[in-house]
Amino acid sequence: MYRITHRPKHSLPDTEAFIETLDSPEAHALFDPQRELVVARAPGRLDVMGGIADYSGSMVLQLPIREATYVALQRDPARRLKIVSLREGFSAPLAYEMSISDFEENGLPVDYQVARARFASDQTQHWAAYVAGILLVLMRERKVDFPEGVRILIDSQVPQGKGVSSSAALEVAVMQALTVAFGIALEPREIALLCQMAENHIAGAPCGVMDQMTAACGEANCFLPLLCQPAEIRGGFHVPKEIAFWGLDSGVRHAVTGADYGSVRVGAFMGYRIIADLAGLKIRETAPGEPLQIEDPKWGGYLANLKPSEFELDFSAHLPERITGAEFLSRYGGTTDKVTRVDPDRSYAVRVPASHAVYEHYRVRTFALFLGLAGSSVFNILGEFMYQSHASYSACGLGCPGTDLLVNLVRQSGPANGLFGAKITGGGSGGTVAVIGRHDAGEEIEKIAARYADETGYKPYIFSGSSPGSAAFGYLRLLRED
Repeated sequence: MYRITHRPKHSLPDTEAFIETLDSPEAHALFDPQRELVVARAPGRLDVMGGIADYSGSMVLQLPIREATYVALQRDPARRLKIVSLREGFSAPLAYEMSISDFEENGLPVDYQVARARFASDQTQHWAAYVAGILLVLMRERKVDFPEGVRILIDSQVPQGKGVSSSAALEVAVMQALTVAFGIALEPREIALLCQMAENHIAGAPCGVMDQMTAACGEANCFLPLLCQPAEIRGGFHVPKEIAFWGLDSGVRHAVTGADYGSVRVGAFMGYRIIADLAGLKIRETAPGEPLQIEDPKWGGYLANLKPSEFELDFSAHLPERITGAEFLSRYGGTTDKVTRVDPDRSYAVRVPASHAVYEHYRVRTFALFLGLAGSSVFNILGEFMYQSHASYSACGLGCPGTDLLVNLVRQSGPANGLFGAKITGGGSGGTVAVIGRHDAGEEIEKIAARYADETGYKPYIFSGSSPGSAAFGYLRLLRED
């Protein structure tokens, strides 16, 4: 049994369940019974609007979901990192161990590329990059010295590969626990930005920041309006009582590391680079292989800041539908993206990814304005924006038959049955569909899931409900009592 010496800000049913997990054989084998445990929690998120436009500076609207990742962390005098991840439905947990000195060379933290190569060399161990990478980011970016090692137990109820950001929930929970255990002072926004760096540079996933910001800064049953320039929270507001949002899992596994997501991101940054050239913006010289720097007093360096009319009238026709990486590099030298690189041997779509960023930012801002109004006609408009967003994802090449089918089933059900709209979420290419409906439309959502199962043989997991982000939840301190 464990005695709680510091309680979180919120008491949640899943907290007690996780504390019971600490009496499991895996936890007993991992932790020293004489040493304190720190417990942190971070939820996944439902991407209501914004999605892949976050890396272009768009506003996004995110909702933290009920499902969350719990982390129990204990300092270890041995200065080693030991990780155990409990996996529901599997006969054995995942385990990983390394010396923290492996992240050091000549007394300094190793480069991110060294750590990335370490975890990429063995795909069976790649999952540990999302945990170990947090330590390296703190060592490099905040000059944190870890005088002791760390033992970490992970128990996540955020399903993987379903587009609800299980990776960000894990990263933020680990970061929150580390900051408490080692007395590192970080604001929630800073936690999110550092976690994004770990995912981008060590795990190798070119995600934007909306996932980590929601996991760290989200509030239960509240939208997180986030202007991704780079990560500015613009207030926050409750979901109107007349409506609700659900997530329907398509059963098609989604991965941000996938080539489709990466190529769309590259294409969007190519579009911005070409527009900067057309607009006569000054390009600063940088070292070979480094991202370009553009002096941009007009749009602040963000593609999303172009107005749709401005984009259509002045630039859209001048953007290529596709261009090879080699041709682009020979003409423009590179992009401003710090995460991705243009592959000279690939061909990239440019006009459509750039258009998506411009129009999605406009849709999200308008969606947020209409959310404050009541009435079924307004909810139909909100649903239409979600349908438009879904169509734009598909135009970018990030749709899939499963998510298209779910969206079409929602459309067929329609307002008469309390459902107003739906869209693919996150990075697309599978994963989860977000649905907006009347607050009492849960039964119709169940029917949609049943119809999908009849047509595909896969019964969707239904995401419903919400929970606080890691900052709003707080943390626990526990001591074992036998």
